[in-house]
Amino acid sequence: MELGRTAVVTGGGSGLGEAICTRLAQDGHRVAVLDRDGEAAEKVAAGVQAQGGDAIAVAVDVSDEDSLTHAVDLARSSLGPIGILVTSAAISGFTRLDKITLDEWNRYLAVNLTGTFLSVRAALPDMVEAKWGRIVTISSAAGQQGAARQAHYSATKGGVIAMTKSIAIDYAAQGITANTVPPFVIDTPMLRQQQQAGKLPPAEYLTKAVPAGRLGVGDDVANLCSYLCSEGAGYVTGQVIGVNGGAVL
Repeated sequence: MELGRTAVVTGGGSGLGEAICTRLAQDGHRVAVLDRDGEAAEKVAAGVQAQGGDAIAVAVDVSDEDSLTHAVDLARSSLGPIGILVTSAAISGFTRLDKITLDEWNRYLAVNLTGTFLSVRAALPDMVEAKWGRIVTISSAAGQQGAARQAHYSATKGGVIAMTKSIAIDYAAQGITANTVPPFVIDTPMLRQQQQAGKLPPAEYLTKAVPAGRLGVGDDVANLCSYLCSEGAGYVTGQVIGVNGGAVL
């Protein structure tokens, strides 16, 4: 096992973020579980600790600069300099373009795009000083190809993809990699909520769009993040690596 580092995971309280926190802890890293839902973050951190890992939970609003800065500072002071950042915090929903209000549009930008920017900017100083860092942003297949009634969500995730490529170019010479993972349809609590609300069809219908014949699960994404955050991924940067069962090529 390689030397454990401090990993910050935004949106770590459920779904993909929870799976990523668990996997990085299994890899030997110290994990700061950041989430708007502080209670959910506490449960994930407690689960990591129960398995012998080192974790803390921090309630945070990634769209708020002061809140995000405080959370990252707390992770740094509690667990040590930050070597790994995975940005999984996001909001998602379905609204046709002509029905999207400016407030809704700005909220998506604030959480999904600005929140990713603020997270990366807060974690970078430790990586620059160490001349080593791993940044993984969780984008979306919607940011690659668009999605019905998701112009706001798709735009923010497309922005995350472009921003990640730029970060990779700027910091490659300093030993810092930046890659983005755009999942397609992953079975998470958020997806199930949207199905229950009638905004997404049932799993058997969604599966028809996936050549692999099943929906993704959190571990599918977490396994890729594990590699991208490892010592061995030092020459992989600026890449868009889908986890989609062949649905997006």
